Amino acid sequence: MNAQVKPILVFVSLSFGLAWVFALPLWFTGGLENPFFPVFALAMMFTPAIAALVVVFFVEKHPDARSRRAALGLGSVRPIGRFLRYLALALVIPPALILAALAVGALVGVYPADFVNFSGYQTMLDGQLEALGQAPLAVPIGLLVAAQFLNVAIGAVINTIPALGEELGWRGWLLPKLLPLGIVPAIIISGVIWGLWHAPLILLGYNYPGAPGWLALAAMVGMTIVVGGVFAWLRIRSVSVWPAALAHGSFNAAAGFSFVFIMVGESFDPLQASILGWTGWLVPLVLVIVLIATGQFRPAPPQPTVPRNESAPVAGAE
Repeated sequence: MNAQVKPILVFVSLSFGLAWVFALPLWFTGGLENPFFPVFALAMMFTPAIAALVVVFFVEKHPDARSRRAALGLGSVRPIGRFLRYLALALVIPPALILAALAVGALVGVYPADFVNFSGYQTMLDGQLEALGQAPLAVPIGLLVAAQFLNVAIGAVINTIPALGEELGWRGWLLPKLLPLGIVPAIIISGVIWGLWHAPLILLGYNYPGAPGWLALAAMVGMTIVVGGVFAWLRIRSVSVWPAALAHGSFNAAAGFSFVFIMVGESFDPLQASILGWTGWLVPLVLVIVLIATGQFRPAPPQPTVPRNESAPVAGAE
């Protein structure tokens, strides 16, 4: 077997196999209604990282900690200015893409939006407070909506660690292995793998309730390709997996925006609207195309280093 292919096959087999192992109890104990669903889903998020670590240690057998960190995208974060810049982009871009998806869906007519009065969100909050026996909050709904953006920022940071469980595999280890094929094939292949890895949950109705399993899985793959392209750009340009992990965490934290801006009494089909549906893929797809066309997927220039055997001259030395 080709020395470059074997690690990828082992990685994919392990990440998929472990995902099914962690998710399989849900198939026999209530599926998405299982009260411990978040625990199983969280455990599943770490399977790509486990697979990547197994490959790095036991298949590729990197000789030292430095090479192992580099293989996983955990190497140097210098220059620090570049690293911080891409962290900032990772925090902002995913929520922006999710909001753009809602705007496009509203424009096309597949997402019933209320961007002015936030009537759906207001009704949802009132219903939750009523169920708890409390009066409606005497706070302007606009202020509560604004607070959601702060919640997303906080949630993004909290979500980064479980998101790293995925990104250490997808963008940390796998993406660089696919880059010799070219950036477009690397984005597509890694996106397909990422999307199909979700099968244990998608086939239970996660994200696309009521849709046929094959169609739901195809839609998930479409979303992971275009969004994965954005995460790939952050990984390549920052030379680190951390911006991709933060972007993934920010993406998950902002996923609930579709329920903040919906019109009261309305619903939407996730196959058609939100970042999950085809209208939501348009903006990230255009962004990735622009980034490719402008050469933004070229690796960042390496940080200049001073050879270890060179030192500053000592005064008086010959």
